[in-house]
Amino acid sequence: MTATPPVFMDVDGSRIAVRHTAGSAPGIVWLGGYKSDMLGAKAQTLSDWAAKEGRAFLRHDYSGHGESGGAFADGTISTWLAQSLAVFRHFTKGKQILVGSSMGAWIALRMVQELRKADDSNVAGLVLLAPAPDFTAELIEPVLTKAQKRDLAKKGFFEEPSDYSTEPYIYTRALIEDGRDNLTMAGPIDTHCPVHILQGLADADVPASHALKLVSLLPADDVTLSLIPDGDHRLSRPQDLDMLVRAVDAMAQRGH
Repeated sequence: MTATPPVFMDVDGSRIAVRHTAGSAPGIVWLGGYKSDMLGAKAQTLSDWAAKEGRAFLRHDYSGHGESGGAFADGTISTWLAQSLAVFRHFTKGKQILVGSSMGAWIALRMVQELRKADDSNVAGLVLLAPAPDFTAELIEPVLTKAQKRDLAKKGFFEEPSDYSTEPYIYTRALIEDGRDNLTMAGPIDTHCPVHILQGLADADVPASHALKLVSLLPADDVTLSLIPDGDHRLSRPQDLDMLVRAVDAMAQRGH
């Protein structure tokens, strides 16, 4: 099935591609991962499910991703967070469930913090897949090689081959430095809403220990952690997608 063309929204000079379908609340807001786009299997599966349910669904591409403008290497967590908040505020009405994949889980947790600061309590739940909050500080910085540190100092970035694309991943000094200003795992995280985490135990990119650390910082009475023994980082197999839909559906039922 071909996706309908996006609409575009200007956020701080970046042309951000958005797809929004109106429907019942709580609506679903998709937040993709680093270097992924809104037409991936997980986002598309949720879009089809929301359409069938008559539920509002919102997704966008961060700058430098997918159909949005801007250079990928110019992006930081702060930049992509600001874009996500602008899209959220412009397109959503009423209660929403944020569904964040990998880096999108970091964006989701930061969005909750920023929305609460602005007295916006419309986030009714979080569903986080292979969550990678604070990945720059927790997963990248501790294992930087001498060569990577040298590249960061001299060139301002280093490249890593990607398992998911012919293009390498680029990690910039700006991304890593800005990551330190957006840390969410330095202490207890108060989401003010239920959280369901889906984590594969065969995830080579974000270890399950990272999800367990995140759970330890969340209010225990409102957190569900589903471990998928043979699940990888993408969680895009049919059984993973089925589990995602069930988790989001259950969260939506709670959010009424």
